[in-house]
Amino acid sequence: MIRLMFLLPILLCLGWYYFLRVNGVPLKQGKRGFIYILAFSTLVLGFFVLMMHLTNPG
Repeated sequence: MIRLMFLLPILLCLGWYYFLRVNGVPLKQGKRGFIYILAFSTLVLGFFVLMMHLTNPG
């Protein structure tokens, strides 16, 4: 499961790109959404890494 966490920001960015294209919004105007997606994905990945270190029995 953790191995596939790199797909989270990729899929979210592709979805955001599709949303912008469908609604006719330029990429420059939607740049903040990409930043939010990357920040959210970093937080989620950081949380899982922290939990792996805290629960590691060895």
